[in-house]
Amino acid sequence: MATALIWNDDPLNYDFGPAHPLKPIRVKLTVALIRACGLTEPESVLTLPRATFGDDDVLRLHTEAYVDAVRGCSLRPRQSASGFGLGPGDNPTFAGMHEASLQVCGASTAAAEAVWTGTVAHAFNPAGGLHHAMPDRASGFCVYNDPAAAIDWLLRHGAKRVAYVDVDTHHGDGVQSFFYDDPRVLTISLHESGRYLFPGTGFCDEVGSGDAVGTSLNVPLPPATPGSVYLETFDAVVPPALDAFDPDVLVTQLGCDTHVTDPLAHLALVTDDYLALAERLHRLAHDHAGGRWVALGGGGYQIVSVVPRAWTIYFAELTGEHVPLEVPWEWQQLAEEAVGERSVATFLDGPVQLAPERLAGIRGQAMASVSELKRAAFDLLAAR
Repeated sequence: MATALIWNDDPLNYDFGPAHPLKPIRVKLTVALIRACGLTEPESVLTLPRATFGDDDVLRLHTEAYVDAVRGCSLRPRQSASGFGLGPGDNPTFAGMHEASLQVCGASTAAAEAVWTGTVAHAFNPAGGLHHAMPDRASGFCVYNDPAAAIDWLLRHGAKRVAYVDVDTHHGDGVQSFFYDDPRVLTISLHESGRYLFPGTGFCDEVGSGDAVGTSLNVPLPPATPGSVYLETFDAVVPPALDAFDPDVLVTQLGCDTHVTDPLAHLALVTDDYLALAERLHRLAHDHAGGRWVALGGGGYQIVSVVPRAWTIYFAELTGEHVPLEVPWEWQQLAEEAVGERSVATFLDGPVQLAPERLAGIRGQAMASVSELKRAAFDLLAAR
C-alpha cells in the first residue's frame, strides 16, 4: 500500500530563532536521513507537496482576535501579544510567523487528504505535530494547531470518527481542547505527568464533556518511565480504546522527546521503543481504521542524535520497510557539517537499565494511572 512523505524542498520558515530549542534543521535532517536510507525510492512511496491553507481555513480553528494578533506580530516581529501567548519565552515572534504556521497546517491537511481520498494508505508530515496551540492563543512552541486542522479536514470530508493518539512526552492539551466536547474524536495522550512537566494537564479525570464524555483519555506517567513500562501502558489503553471507538482513520503525533537523553523532559525511552511503537501503531491502523494512518511529527530536542533516527524509524514502518543497522555515513557527515554535532552511528540504542526496585516503583505508578483512567472513562467510552 502506498505511503506519502509530505515535503516541499524549500526553506522551512517555522523558525523561532537560533537560541530556541525547536529548530527546523531537525526536520530537514530527518528528510535527508529518510532519503539516505533509500526509503523514498520505491514506486509505492510518494513525495507530495503541502496543500494550500489560508486565512479562511485557520479561522475555522482559531479565534479571529488571535489570528489577527499572529498576523500583527508576523508583520512587526519586535512587538509581542502576551495576552495571546506571543512574545519572549516559549513563543517568540518572528517575521512571517503567520504564513509559516499556515504552511505547517497545509502539510498536515495534505497528509489527511492523501489518506482519506485513497491516494495513499499512510502519510507523514515530519514538520507537523504542533499540538499545544489553543483556539485563542499560542502555547509550547505551537502557533496554529496542525493536528486539529488535519482532524477537522477529515471530519468535513466524510470521516465519522477520528482517533488521535499522541505519544509526545508532553500532554496533547491543544488537540484535546479543540475536541473535548466532540464525540466524533477520540483523543489519547500518553505523557509525562503534568505534576512534573509542562503543560501541567493531562490527568485521568479529563475525560471529555457533554456528549463527548469518555472520548478524552490521558495516561500520566512518572519521570524515568522506560520503554518496557511505556509499552505496557500503551497496550493496556490504546487497543481496547480503539476497539470501543471504531475509528475511520488514525491520526498520530509522534513526538520523540520521550527519549532518555532529551534535554526538556524526563522519560526514558530509546529508539528501540520507537520501533516497537511504530509496529503497534501500524497494526492498529490496519486493525481499526482500514489502514488509514495520518502521522505527524512533534517534539524532540536532540536535533541530530535522536529526532532524525526516531522519525526515520517511524517512516520505515509506514512504508513497510526496515531501517539499516547503521546510520548512513554520508548522512552523518552532512549532519555534522550542518550542526557541528556527531550522530549516533546505529539506529537502535539498546535498553535503559534501572534498578529493580526503582523499575517496580515506576511501573506501579504507571499502572495506577491506567487503573484510574479505566475507572474514569472506559465504561463511558464502551457505552457510546
